[in-house]
Amino acid sequence: MPTITRIQLSIMMFLQFFIWGAWYVTAPNYLGTIGFTGTDFGWTYSVGPIAGMLTPFFVGMVADRFFAAQRVLGVMHITGGILMYASTHLMLSGATPEAINWVFFGYMLTYFPTIALTNTIAMQNMEDSEKEFPSIRVLGTIGWIVAGVALSYLGWGTEINMFYLVAASSILLGVYSFFLPDTPPSSQKNVSIRQVLGLDALILLKDRSYLVFMVSSMLICIPLAFYYQITSRVVEMSHFESYGFIQSIKEFLKMGDVIGATMSLGQMSEIFFMLVMPFFFKRLGVKWMLAVGMLAWVARYALFAMGAPDQVRWMILSGIVLHGICYDFFFVTGQIYTDRVAPKHIRGQAQGMLVLFTLGLGMFIGAQIAGRVEAQHTPPASVHISEVFPQKGAGIQALEARLGTSSGNENQIIQDELTAEIASLKASMSDEEKKALRQAELSSIEWKPLWAKPAAFAGVVLLLFILFFKDNRKKEKPLIRHEL
Repeated sequence: MPTITRIQLSIMMFLQFFIWGAWYVTAPNYLGTIGFTGTDFGWTYSVGPIAGMLTPFFVGMVADRFFAAQRVLGVMHITGGILMYASTHLMLSGATPEAINWVFFGYMLTYFPTIALTNTIAMQNMEDSEKEFPSIRVLGTIGWIVAGVALSYLGWGTEINMFYLVAASSILLGVYSFFLPDTPPSSQKNVSIRQVLGLDALILLKDRSYLVFMVSSMLICIPLAFYYQITSRVVEMSHFESYGFIQSIKEFLKMGDVIGATMSLGQMSEIFFMLVMPFFFKRLGVKWMLAVGMLAWVARYALFAMGAPDQVRWMILSGIVLHGICYDFFFVTGQIYTDRVAPKHIRGQAQGMLVLFTLGLGMFIGAQIAGRVEAQHTPPASVHISEVFPQKGAGIQALEARLGTSSGNENQIIQDELTAEIASLKASMSDEEKKALRQAELSSIEWKPLWAKPAAFAGVVLLLFILFFKDNRKKEKPLIRHEL
């Protein structure tokens, strides 16, 4: 591959995941300050999986057949940048979380197809994709890490500015895309609807072990949603800016906050464990690689359940760093296993089916459950308001009591009155009072039972997987692809 092409593709991949990393794990840290609840976050993190389930159809029926991939990539990112910028206007105008989530849905419909498109552009411009793609794809993980560090350096981890950064970066990549190597549409014009929908891959589910693997993969993605949706607020609550090496990095780089940088440690560990995967793969095989990956999920959420209530930072940090094992040992091993069991002519469909069941269906269910569990373990606003403003808290508590016994139009009137009262209180606060209220709000969440639920669920999935999965191909030489 020519050097100029390598540079072009590397910048593309870097920006592609810089955009995602610039808001996806830290968005709740700002949205929670403008009225988003656990249920609202459930939808914020559901729109992506819904878009992920629709994406293969768009790419298969339109992008791959009629248009040059780099042009579709450009249009998608420019449109996405405009939509993300529009969402900031809604945030500043006091729009409802529902309205903002609809714009996020539109944005995700433009972003998710670009993940497949960047892979297509990269691979079609390589001479040996198996050797060359990993070194390009790793720039995506680095882009995510840099985005998190940039948010911390700029102090934007809890501010609306993160969404401006996403909008600007999206438009930048959109314009840049038109200067990427030409990647014309596939010459295969007569593609059946069966191929587009990936129905040929369903034959793999006749294999009991693969069926167990697929069901386990979908189920384990349910607790995964808790990590992306909630963890950054645990980091915010726990004041990592005064913790060990993170404090040293903050002072050295003069960071505004450390939320994004702390969360990016998960991606850093992902790179490390990807490098050591071949060593473990040879010794553990597919079944126990997958099992260790799922066990790491149990350990991660158990650490959060024990560490979050009392802000035990080493436990929380350990849970974040376990992301490398959680992702690499389970998802990457799953991709390798799928590549091994699928006949060559349906491998692409098989990988698409895996994404559909995991990052699509599994994450959608997980986002909805995580939102409901968070709402279940989040006390009424009067609880944390009373800690900072006892007199105001009593009035808000009275409104909440009336809300619980009302119905119909009266319920809506009281809800509007309660929302206005809280908004008025926040508008009159000093910056220090806002920080104190935010800390009280986060500390009041029932963290132990909240995290214990995904830990227990992941444990059950792990047990069922160990009991019913058998790697009938364990004697074959595993195919290791260093994909991040």
